[in-house]
Amino acid sequence: MNKKPLVVTLLSAATVLGMMLGTSCKKEHNVTNDRPVLAGGPSGASGTCGDSTITGVITSNLTLKSCKIYKLDGLVYVNSGVTVTVEAGTVIKGIKGTPPSGTNPGTPGGGLIVTKGAKLIAVGTPTDPIIFTSNEAVPASGDWGGIVLLGKAPTNHPDSVLVEGITGLTPASAYYGGPTNNVAADNSGKLVYVRIEYAGYELATDNELNGLTLAGVGSGTQLDYIEVYKSKDDAFEFFGGTVNASHLIAVDPLDDMFDTDNGYRGTISYAIGISDPNRADKSQSNGFESDNNATGLTWTPYTHPTYSNVTIIGQPTAAAASITNGLPSGNGKYGRGAHLRRNAEFAISNSIFLGFNYGISQDTALPTIQPPHTLSKYWAGISTLSTNYVHAYVYAFSKEFNNTAYSAITPLGTTNKGYVNANPNASIQLANPFGSPRSFSNYVPNALSPAKTAGAFPTGNTTWANGWTVL
Repeated sequence: MNKKPLVVTLLSAATVLGMMLGTSCKKEHNVTNDRPVLAGGPSGASGTCGDSTITGVITSNLTLKSCKIYKLDGLVYVNSGVTVTVEAGTVIKGIKGTPPSGTNPGTPGGGLIVTKGAKLIAVGTPTDPIIFTSNEAVPASGDWGGIVLLGKAPTNHPDSVLVEGITGLTPASAYYGGPTNNVAADNSGKLVYVRIEYAGYELATDNELNGLTLAGVGSGTQLDYIEVYKSKDDAFEFFGGTVNASHLIAVDPLDDMFDTDNGYRGTISYAIGISDPNRADKSQSNGFESDNNATGLTWTPYTHPTYSNVTIIGQPTAAAASITNGLPSGNGKYGRGAHLRRNAEFAISNSIFLGFNYGISQDTALPTIQPPHTLSKYWAGISTLSTNYVHAYVYAFSKEFNNTAYSAITPLGTTNKGYVNANPNASIQLANPFGSPRSFSNYVPNALSPAKTAGAFPTGNTTWANGWTVL
C-alpha cells in the first residue's frame, strides 16, 4: 500500500563557512519578534556548527546536536525500530510548504512523523528547551506541519487508522492503533521541555496537522513540560491511547486547546490554555473538545480523559466571545470552555474555566444514539465533575444538542461553582487573566479567590512554566 521507504537525507551547510559564522556571529539566545528561538546545549549554541536539512524517512538511529539548526523539508518519517534523540537546546525548523493550486497538489510543510515502533527522545531543560518552529523569517501560524507520534496503544477504531492530517500514499506507515497492537504501555519516547511553534500546516481544505498529534500513544511515553504556540489547528490532540501528560501549555491555537477522542483514557494534569484574542476557527474554538468517535458512537473503549488542575482562559467580554465573523476565515467563532460530546465520558477536577459564553457543556440526545449520551453518563456517575470553578457569559454548566447549548444544568454535588456575569473574573479572581503583557503570574488565583487551590498554578508558583515558554 505504501511506497518503498526512502533513506533520510541530511544536507549540511559548508563546514568551514558554518564554523566562521559560528565564531564571528554568536547566535546563542537570540530573539526574533520578541521570542527566544535559539538556545545553547551540550554540543554548543544553535547554529555554531552549521545546519542540516532532513527529508524522506529516517531509517537508522539519529542524534540531533544542539550546535546545528535542523530543517525539516516536507513530512519526515521515523521508521519503526528507529530512535531519534534530540539534545537539549536544539532548534528544528519546519520549511514552509506550498498550497495546492489547480492541478498542482502543492508540497506539505515540514513535519516530523514518528511511526509505530519508533521513538522520539527530546529532553530539554528550562534554560535549554528543545524548540520546533517555523523556518520563516517572519513566522506565522500554520507555516509547517508539527509533530505526530503514532503508537500501538488501544483506540476505539476496529482497525488501524491513517492519522488525521495525512493524505495519499506515504513513504512510511502513517497508521496507528489496530487490534493486533493493543499495547497500553507502548512507548513512543520522551518529550520534556519542548516548545512547538507555528505548526498546523493545511495540507488541504479543513485538513491540518496539529501542534502535537498523539495517536494511539501508550502510557510508556513521557510527556511533560510541553508548549504549543499559535497552532493553526488544535494545540494538543489525543486520538485514543493511554498516555499521560502534565505541565502542558496551549497558547493561541486557532481551533481547540486540548482535543481528546477515539477512546483516549489518559490523564492530563497541570495544564493551561489561553485563547487567541485575534482569531477563531469556523468550527468553533474551544478549551476542551472531547468525542467518543465521530462515526461509531458506541465503540469501546469509550473516550474517558481525566483532567486535573487545568486553567482555561477565553475572552474578556461577552461581545468578544460572541463573534461570528472572526479571522482568519471571516466566519470564525468561539465555543465553550469544554465541549463534551458524542457519548464521551470524562473526569474533570480542580480546574478553572472563564471567558466563554458556555463553560462546561455536555451533549444530550444524539441523532443515532439516545440514550446513553454524554450527559446521561454524567447523571449516572460514570463521568464526574469535582471542585471546578466555571465562569460563562450565558451558562456556566449547560446541555446542548446539535452544537447548540440550550439550557443550564445544575452540576451534581456542591463542590462545583458556576458564575454568570459580565466580568469574567469578578468571582473567580485570577490575578489579571486578560492583562497585557501576558505573564503566567496573571493566571494565578489571588489570596481571596475561591479557586486558590485549583487551576494550573494552585499554590501561586509559576516556576514550572517560566523560562522555556513564550506568551
